Amino acid sequence: MMRPHRFVLAAVAVVLMASPAAEAQSPRQLTAEDYTRAEKFLGYNTNPLVLNAGVRPTWLPDGRFWYRTLREVGPEFVLVDPVKRTKAPAFDHDKVAAALSVAAGRTYERAKLPFQSIDLAADGTTVSFNLNSRRFTCDVGGTACKAEDRPAPRPEVLSPDGKRAAFIRDWNLWVRDVASGQETPLTSDGVKDYGYATDNAGWRFSDRPVVKWSPDSRKIATFQQDQRGTGEMYLVDTRVGHPNLLAWKYPLPGDKVITMIERVVIDVDAKKVVRFKMPPDQHRSTLCDDVICGGDWVDVQWAPDSSSLAFVSSSRDHKLAELKVADIQTGAIRDVMHELVGTFFESGNGRANWRYLPKSNEVIWFSQRSDWGHLYLYDLATGQQKRQITSGDWNVTELQRVDENARVIYFEAVGREGGRDPYYRHFYRVGMDGEDLRLLTPADADHDVSLAPNGSVVVDVWGTPDTPPTAVLRDQAGAEVLALESADVSKLVAAGWQPPQRITVKARDGVTDLYGLLFRPTHFDPSKKYPIINHIYPGPQTGSVGSRQFAASRADTQALAELGFVVVEIDGMGTPWRSKRFHEKYYGDMGDNTLPDQVAGMKELASRFPWIDLGRAGIYGHSGGGYATAGAMFRYPDFFKVGVSQAGNHDNRNYEDDWGEKWQGLLENQAGGKSNYDNQANQLVAHQLKGRLLLAHGTMDSNVPVYNTLLVVNELIKANKDFDLIILPNRGHGFGNEPYMMRRRWDYFVTHLMGAVPPAGYELKPPAETP
Repeated sequence: MMRPHRFVLAAVAVVLMASPAAEAQSPRQLTAEDYTRAEKFLGYNTNPLVLNAGVRPTWLPDGRFWYRTLREVGPEFVLVDPVKRTKAPAFDHDKVAAALSVAAGRTYERAKLPFQSIDLAADGTTVSFNLNSRRFTCDVGGTACKAEDRPAPRPEVLSPDGKRAAFIRDWNLWVRDVASGQETPLTSDGVKDYGYATDNAGWRFSDRPVVKWSPDSRKIATFQQDQRGTGEMYLVDTRVGHPNLLAWKYPLPGDKVITMIERVVIDVDAKKVVRFKMPPDQHRSTLCDDVICGGDWVDVQWAPDSSSLAFVSSSRDHKLAELKVADIQTGAIRDVMHELVGTFFESGNGRANWRYLPKSNEVIWFSQRSDWGHLYLYDLATGQQKRQITSGDWNVTELQRVDENARVIYFEAVGREGGRDPYYRHFYRVGMDGEDLRLLTPADADHDVSLAPNGSVVVDVWGTPDTPPTAVLRDQAGAEVLALESADVSKLVAAGWQPPQRITVKARDGVTDLYGLLFRPTHFDPSKKYPIINHIYPGPQTGSVGSRQFAASRADTQALAELGFVVVEIDGMGTPWRSKRFHEKYYGDMGDNTLPDQVAGMKELASRFPWIDLGRAGIYGHSGGGYATAGAMFRYPDFFKVGVSQAGNHDNRNYEDDWGEKWQGLLENQAGGKSNYDNQANQLVAHQLKGRLLLAHGTMDSNVPVYNTLLVVNELIKANKDFDLIILPNRGHGFGNEPYMMRRRWDYFVTHLMGAVPPAGYELKPPAETP
């Protein structure tokens, strides 16, 4: 009788082992369905659900403009006539799709037109676009389309009249007559590493010339770039057999010899080169970490009558900016004015805001001397300040237009309207005498504006991270004259989308307000505890949140939250758009990376929201965000438990000179092998790692070379630290949101921060790109 009883007890024990209480001790298993639900919140799935948005005007010479938006029936190109106050389809989309199908020998649907941009004929009768290797021209009524082979894009810069194009050949500058195709050399003494108009000094390099055509299309401002003593950077690709070597000039902080430019003006007709009478200048700008910013050589401006040229010369450390005017006939240089600052000088945010006004013998200058970015009017002849145009505890960000005849300035600014998010851009006009300042975009939102070239109207697209965009056309006084679009997000909402939560927290000082976004799962349960992940980009040239405009998806923040996390983005001290003191908070100490603010902000959020589990804090980022992520894991090892660091510039002595020397200062070597760059070097604190760290880098990253990550890897090995590493062969800098990397990032947080098991080998499947 006892034996059967013993068997019963054994059976009961087996049942108990399989009970829910016992299963709770096993890691949670996430399924492919969980990842599929998260994937639905990536941009390639959410963006098509937003209709009547995306207004980005392309202005035509006659003052009209077109934009592309998405309708229920597919993409639509809209043509707007500001004078007539009308808008209509730029062409018959159904008939053009049918005519294109005939001409291309392949069926194209109205709902999936295979082009993103168009060119409209001056007479409005035809529309042209590129498709693969051919260029198609169709009549706007869609009667027929014809095709011709499209030549390969040329790395050249067209003159304002479109008749000539400047290009580089064998280190010299040439010009091509567009109509005849005739090519003529403009210089002859250019040689390797001492060529004209070359764009290859640092992380950015291309074959396109750096030139500024005169308004009359007869002269070119450029330079002869001296790289003969500049150090090189090397990368090799991955292949079967001998690898290919990529070698280019890449100056580093502390290099005794770096890239310099010798400024010239070339008379195209006479083929005469006038060399400026000044020492070689630094390869610097007042706006970004290259002389080319946003496709424009920003610190060079011609007089409207093409008779003279003004430019700003910046010192190597970006502390000194000097405005000079060149006599283009003799090369003589006149110093007009200068500004010297203690950290770094910038001329605006997104645009260089100084303006050369020879007609009135004046110059508009941008300065943050009052701790805020404002416009000042100077006498061009004497270099003396005439008056301050704008003032107050707010920033002019972009000077859009100067109407010299009316003595009126149009500009974007942030922080002026009380009670609003200080990052929201608004559009204003003010007299050059500083009087009659007017707000032209009244809505409490971020305004993305595009001013007509003639200044007569402005396209105002306004929205917030949680408010869909509205686009309107306004006149010079700010009055709405034509409604363009109001975004329809009903499909997006029906698919389960929810907006991010706007948050405000205190900075490290306990006083300064910081702004950001918080993302929660759509199946959020306030009774649960969620791990918190910080998506970081520390600046100093921008922040984690980025645009305050509406976006259906912000990278993978909501998707990651959907897996069971709370994700935050916080713009910490040391990022732009606020006061100068705010921006320069960690000047000379880039290893700060806003991390004290991130920690303070996350702690405040956890105290405010009991559903945040601060004991499970993670962080991830790319490029500067990758640098900050590794730094967070090393400098705050008891706070951050898991990090994914991608393409980080972990030691700026291994990154191009313009960047580090602007934000960290010039390299100063000290006794005992120390330097003023030690405080920013992640590898020097890598031994402090306690949590789980995934490092990732592309082997052909010409922006942040892979050696930056390998420095950290080497020190982690020396310290006998466990870590994970993904090396992506033949990848450049932009691999961060590739499907494989994104999935591995999700897996890493699910495994090590959530303590769950991800589905094996899940594959993200973005749609094929439109040809």
